[in-house]
Amino acid sequence: MVPFDRYMVEVESGLRMHVMEAGEGDPVILFHGNPTWGFLYRKVAAELSGESYRLIMPDLIGLGFSDRPDDADQHTLENHGRWMAAFVEVLQLDAPTAVVQDWGGPIGLLALSRAGQSLSGLVVMNTSLMPPREGFKPTTFHRLFSTRLGEMARRYLGLPQRMLGWAQGDRSSISGDVSRAYQYPLTGRRGGEAVTALVRMVPSSLDHPTVAGLSQVKAYVESFDGRSAIVWGDEDPVLGRLRRRHERLLPDAKVTATEAGHFLQEEVPAEIAQAIRYVAGDA
Repeated sequence: MVPFDRYMVEVESGLRMHVMEAGEGDPVILFHGNPTWGFLYRKVAAELSGESYRLIMPDLIGLGFSDRPDDADQHTLENHGRWMAAFVEVLQLDAPTAVVQDWGGPIGLLALSRAGQSLSGLVVMNTSLMPPREGFKPTTFHRLFSTRLGEMARRYLGLPQRMLGWAQGDRSSISGDVSRAYQYPLTGRRGGEAVTALVRMVPSSLDHPTVAGLSQVKAYVESFDGRSAIVWGDEDPVLGRLRRRHERLLPDAKVTATEAGHFLQEEVPAEIAQAIRYVAGDA
């Protein structure tokens, strides 16, 4: 399905993380979010083919081809941060570049912080690396898929994973075989439990348990003094409006605003690859 090396890493007794790699050279960890897997970065990897980067694409626990926890309630930011930190510690990388999107942002950066890992570069895409502001309201999408109705829509209708194209600037960018590739790992009785569980991780109030971890992520980003870049899909119906907040969080970042949607790796891989080169000092 993808021309990458694949292996599993045990991050906790009974839980293994599926990982794909491409290339050799400076380490770059590419963190995906919900409800995708490392397949999301295949076009970015193709753009960087033959260049001096070791591209590392882990699947979040519960998604892709990683193992599923016994209990869906185990999907918390704290647990995902711990599992990903265990993976980072196994790799023993020297100052990697982090590329983050969706839940891959909070989970990846919380993990790197917990692992005491310094970064050489940071690329941020359509995510949220900070707690919500006072008076915020969850989106209709998050309210729906945090309910029993949303769980039924996931289980019986295959939503939202069947509808990823609707979050795109170009809806055809996730269709046909590409759409089926995202759905495939989530088939089966427990295949998609993580999808709605990760939606429930999105704060619904300032008292939500995820807020503490997001505060730690924000502090970690604020302490970063290396090269950073923001590549944003402004047509994202969920997170498109958050670009300005991340520009304030990373005031020295090189910003590339695009007309892509939420899964911008499918629409603007060349711009993402260029951002990776920039933060690595190669552009």
